[in-house]
Amino acid sequence: MKKVNVCLLGASGAVGKEMLKILQERKFPVNELRLLGNKTAGQKVIFNNKEYTIEKPSKDSFKDMDITLVAVGSDESKKLSPLAAKAGSVVIDNSSAFRMDKNVPLVVPEVNPEDVKLHKGIIANPNCSTIIALVALAPLHKFAKIKRIIASTYQAVSGAGKEGMEELQQQVYDYAEQKKLNIKAFKYQILFNLIPQIDAFDSKTGYTKEELKMTNEGRKILHAPDLQVSCTCVRVPVLRSHSESITIETEKKLTAKKAKELLAKAKGVKVVDNPSQFKYPMPLDTTDQDNIFVGRIREDISAKNSLTLWCAGDQIRKGAATNAVQIAELVLPLLDKEGKKEEAPKKRVCKPKKAAAKKEVKKTDK
Repeated sequence: MKKVNVCLLGASGAVGKEMLKILQERKFPVNELRLLGNKTAGQKVIFNNKEYTIEKPSKDSFKDMDITLVAVGSDESKKLSPLAAKAGSVVIDNSSAFRMDKNVPLVVPEVNPEDVKLHKGIIANPNCSTIIALVALAPLHKFAKIKRIIASTYQAVSGAGKEGMEELQQQVYDYAEQKKLNIKAFKYQILFNLIPQIDAFDSKTGYTKEELKMTNEGRKILHAPDLQVSCTCVRVPVLRSHSESITIETEKKLTAKKAKELLAKAKGVKVVDNPSQFKYPMPLDTTDQDNIFVGRIREDISAKNSLTLWCAGDQIRKGAATNAVQIAELVLPLLDKEGKKEEAPKKRVCKPKKAAAKKEVKKTDK
């Protein structure tokens, strides 16, 4: 693969920093790197032993950039991502800004990599809890077709950005020193607590926006418009790995044994399921890992054609940064093909020398 120019919008945030780390780890073929950030312009960042300065984004920031990774909020993304796409850069957006846009592919590389080819300048990175769930569920859906999902997510504070992580850590220190706990990133104290709300409530359904993301995004990614999903999202005092309890109902009978076989062969999945040895997925074990750990796989005793499992995955890595870089890797050959098309020589038009040849050409044209 030839090297490409990469722009990173939101370079100093938790996800932005992780994207840089993943690009380096996976030896992504970066030629020129441009780092952007509104509040952190002027900060220095080291990438591949070279120092870069974060620049303030403008309409000209995306000129000559092949790929733009976006790690900012949806409001900022709505303003800047279209500018990047207009400049000819393929945008991979980690925010929720374009996820449900019918003209924007929503991609989990292990699940629907072919959808990348449908992009019109912007590709959306799904919600972290959706990614973690679907990496585990896609192999089962392919075999038995999932009709219904009931999920409860136990989401780490990293989902609220570096502010959320800093607040949990600070509350630990302050509690140990018997100081008053400051509450800013969350509505309530997160230390020693669970908060059964992530994002705002939808007045019509009573679900939060975070919970509805799994419904809407799951349908789009799996190309299953009739998929039924009920989700409850809970913020827990864990630093960076989300866990999920998931029960699925399938059209075809799926035994726990078969599910384990399918998952053992699946990309991006690590089966950790040995109850007798107390082996099951936990947030600490999945921290700084790209695989989704799956365990506690068992047939649901309360319903027919139903299976229950537990999974965990690093929210910052696979739930955000790694998934985005994997999408960028899928984009690379498309850029290569586009480049070849642009560089292809123009067809030569040969004028026939003989009169007989002229007649033959005219006959062919008809």
